[in-house]
Amino acid sequence: MIHAHSLGRGARYYSERAALAEDGNSLSFAELEGRVARVAAKLKETEFKAGDRLALLLPNSPEYIELIYACSWLGVIAVPINVRLSATEIDRVLVDAAPRGIIRDSSLATPTARLPFEKVLDQDPLELGDGVLPDAEAVYDPDAVLALIYTSGTTGKAKGVMVTHANILANIHHFNYWMRYTEKGAVYLHAAPLFHIADFPAMFAAPAFGAGQVTISKFSPENFCGTVERECVSHTVLVPTMINLLTQFGDIKKYDLTSLAVLGYGGSPIAPDLMRRAKEVLPNVNLVQVYGLSETGFLTGLQSSEHTASHVLSCGRPCPGIDLAVADESGNTVEHGQHGELVARGANVMRGYWQNAEETGLAFRNGWFRTGDVGYQDAEGFFYILDRLKDMIVTGGENVYSGEVEGVLYTHPAVREAAVFGIPDHKWGELVMACVVLKTNRSVTSDELIAFCRQRLATYKIPRRVEFEAADLPKSGSGKILKRVLRERYWAHETREVS
Repeated sequence: MIHAHSLGRGARYYSERAALAEDGNSLSFAELEGRVARVAAKLKETEFKAGDRLALLLPNSPEYIELIYACSWLGVIAVPINVRLSATEIDRVLVDAAPRGIIRDSSLATPTARLPFEKVLDQDPLELGDGVLPDAEAVYDPDAVLALIYTSGTTGKAKGVMVTHANILANIHHFNYWMRYTEKGAVYLHAAPLFHIADFPAMFAAPAFGAGQVTISKFSPENFCGTVERECVSHTVLVPTMINLLTQFGDIKKYDLTSLAVLGYGGSPIAPDLMRRAKEVLPNVNLVQVYGLSETGFLTGLQSSEHTASHVLSCGRPCPGIDLAVADESGNTVEHGQHGELVARGANVMRGYWQNAEETGLAFRNGWFRTGDVGYQDAEGFFYILDRLKDMIVTGGENVYSGEVEGVLYTHPAVREAAVFGIPDHKWGELVMACVVLKTNRSVTSDELIAFCRQRLATYKIPRRVEFEAADLPKSGSGKILKRVLRERYWAHETREVS
């Protein structure tokens, strides 16, 4: 389905144009389509069929994109796995998705799960074979699941967001609305991870409009600037942390970055000071803030011209095709200026969570998807996020569910009570913070607790600060820990309660 509207469109209308580049070498759209056809044929020879799952544990690379396209062609469900997860967390994803196989990089955490098919890509190059998969065999089913994008649940149980082909087609239009591709040969750089919903739809949007693609396996200011200069990159999406590193890069003026026209950013709003510095080092770049979730793709955008004093704290407005509203506790929409939960509907919204009817039911109400974000809409239609209903922290563009970290802390024999929440940080947006009460006659240091978490959690989920409370943590009448009371001391002087 996606092949017909993305790579297939690129091969049909821009066959000789550069489609995918690496280290100065590139494939045309016609050549890329041929390679993807042979990869799909190879997967088919390995007995992959429509509906099977293929897990991908890889850094950004051209091979990653080719594999996603091949899965799309066959109707195989891609399962992109966050490369920062620990082996234990990866195993949880594999148990839930039950893929038929995995293609992974040996430099990443090694899962213990054994699958019928496994390939270590950096040790054994992607075999294309001589097989050919004609267009007639490409799967065409808009409602079929294209990918499972995994996000941790509040208790640590992995939840697979079912992203359909139709969802991604909607994302293509929305992506183009905010990033404004032209059919004159744009170049998109995958600097953010491909497994993340902020970047995943870009690999389908780019070829649909004849744009080339470039990848970098790991972000650094030097790698980013060198790639932009060498490949004449025009579009990319970063998280504010990456932008912050760019503004602090002393050698940035040594690079020719004049090709860069549009820089989308998401994961958290940009601080006014960081926005000012970004405009100083990238004066000709249009900054576009995008807000969304794994379950929805992009929901709103704030264009460069809208980064004004009156709207800089807004996450923007939705584009055509997306309904976004603010609802009260009963699910009824409220007037402008009134606070409530942001809810969304449209062709971009996921089908549900993989094999998890209970969580899917909780995520929807009255036909609307519940984002878990609390905010309001002003009279001009701009949306503002104030807080989160979901017990979640956003650090460096990654989502961390407090309950998952607390669950690990509670397994330590010295911990009696634990509360995890986000505290403001100018570099990462939020840092993971833990307040802990110890059991009587037990002792442990903050460094020891952090090391304990490091063995069980992805790096970005590990508490960066641990403070010990002498008395019980504050609680409501029903006995629930009042995290808001704990958070207030850290957020009292901030303009918003979340980043």
